[in-house]
Amino acid sequence: MPATGSLTVQIYDGEEASEIADELIAVYADVYNVEPYIGDPFFSVPTYINRLHAAFEMKGFGVLTGRTDDGKLVGYVHGVNLNPEQAWWASLDEARPADAVQAAEADDVFWLRELMTLPAYQNQGIGRRLHDVMVDSRPEAWTTLTCIVDNEPIRSAYPRWGYEVIGQIKHAEESPLYDAMVLRPSAA
Repeated sequence: MPATGSLTVQIYDGEEASEIADELIAVYADVYNVEPYIGDPFFSVPTYINRLHAAFEMKGFGVLTGRTDDGKLVGYVHGVNLNPEQAWWASLDEARPADAVQAAEADDVFWLRELMTLPAYQNQGIGRRLHDVMVDSRPEAWTTLTCIVDNEPIRSAYPRWGYEVIGQIKHAEESPLYDAMVLRPSAA
């Protein structure tokens, strides 16, 4: 595995992120170039490009990148302020903790949409560092995310990081099953 040395992190808003979109897409293409994602239209690069560009316009969009000393983008996390009417969130209905619902209605929940690290840089703590810096930098007290139920080892990592599984959802009819999780303010 390549040594990471120091990792430089930087936060971008939607407009700034659009200027590095090609780099973000290249990381996605590398991360999702493995089974079971290869050939699945839900995880195709063109589908991701559409989701990414749509996210740039969402309320509170931010992306935090991690670069090695030589400037190579090795991972990133991006997300938005959770819209309390977001279909996957609303579909959880009574499974959502009442205080999380109140927080979402008060614009106090960050939806972590993507967290990825290039395969050659995984298992070095980079993803956790990017996660923690992003969550700590957000104005929202709560964080929520969804993770494919069999996407190990990250699926098992989130509960160790303080997340609570509150239910399962599908983002679209053709998507895999996801665990929906929340990170309470006291657990962050």
